[in-house]
Amino acid sequence: MKTEKMMDATFMKQALALARKGAGWVNPNPLVGAVVVKNDVVIGEGYHMKYGDAHAEVNALAAAREPVTGSTLYVTLEPCSHHGKTPPCVQRIIDAGIARVVIAVVDPNPLVRGRGIETLMRHGIETTVGVLEERAKALNEPFFTFMTRGTPFVTVKFAQTLDGRIAAKTGHSRWISCPRSLIFAHRLRSTHDAVLVGIGTVLTDNPQLTVRRVKGHNPLRIVLDSHLQIPLDAAILTEQDTAKTLIAVTGNVPPEKKHALEDRNIEVLVCSADESGRVSLADLMTRLGKRGITSLLVEGGSQVITASIKEELFDRILSIIAPKIMGQGIAVVGDLGNTSMKDARHLTIKRISRSGADIIMDLRKDDRDDTTS
Repeated sequence: MKTEKMMDATFMKQALALARKGAGWVNPNPLVGAVVVKNDVVIGEGYHMKYGDAHAEVNALAAAREPVTGSTLYVTLEPCSHHGKTPPCVQRIIDAGIARVVIAVVDPNPLVRGRGIETLMRHGIETTVGVLEERAKALNEPFFTFMTRGTPFVTVKFAQTLDGRIAAKTGHSRWISCPRSLIFAHRLRSTHDAVLVGIGTVLTDNPQLTVRRVKGHNPLRIVLDSHLQIPLDAAILTEQDTAKTLIAVTGNVPPEKKHALEDRNIEVLVCSADESGRVSLADLMTRLGKRGITSLLVEGGSQVITASIKEELFDRILSIIAPKIMGQGIAVVGDLGNTSMKDARHLTIKRISRSGADIIMDLRKDDRDDTTS
């Protein structure tokens, strides 16, 4: 016979699975799923489907096939207690007559943190917190990082050959990875608030940086272009009605070109310069955080990837490794100033998976010291 703890874990797993269905549609909001259970049977389920739409709890209650009075509500994130894009979910739960609420993790948002739980308990609703907490945090890793730090969760993504090249010495790079990995890359874009490339990538590849191979929202497209070299006919400047573009520059740019871009409703953001005279990545991250950008996907090229790693401005690395050997070509990462193996950046492998012919390595920072000999 299953214990209450076992039943809670079972139903929370179902809520977490529902939450994942919102990937690519809800950001910058977190992924949230909810399940309504009565007499150990699921009578309603829902998830946050799209940014600005009803939250998971409301959808689950609305989908219930019988009265929910006396039921248990399982939800992957603490219900909100404030007015945002939608009314507070806590009040909807109270009005519905829910007897017990099981929450995976407390919402880190200062507007919510603990207040939803407090309100439920004050109204006599039995409240359990912490069921599958680590899974729930991992599900919304960018959201929790942003709420804690105030700057975007940064994923550095690249496709490389087995010998670490992201392009031939001519700059040609299409395509290193297989078709399935290209689909993965587009899905990844759809789950981030913004995507970043350097001007070198724009001049060489002329990318669109939109979501095309899967369904999902287009991220804000950001170009690091310190001196505003971008051609006015670049592909990344098109489709502004569905995919906005932001050009990050320093103060030393041609004013007439800046005005020409702004006349086309393309934002030119002036950032401070680093020691080399390029846009300061640290300053850009701070500015993006103030805009509510919770997640940023860095797609290249080599200079941007190198700077992100050298300045420790990344949280996650996704390396798509193709079973190809290029020989001479452009390396993924340039000079980090390391002189010995002890200087190497340590990473922790979270997951290794197959993607068609390729392998995808999902890694995080590891701040340990190398004490091996």
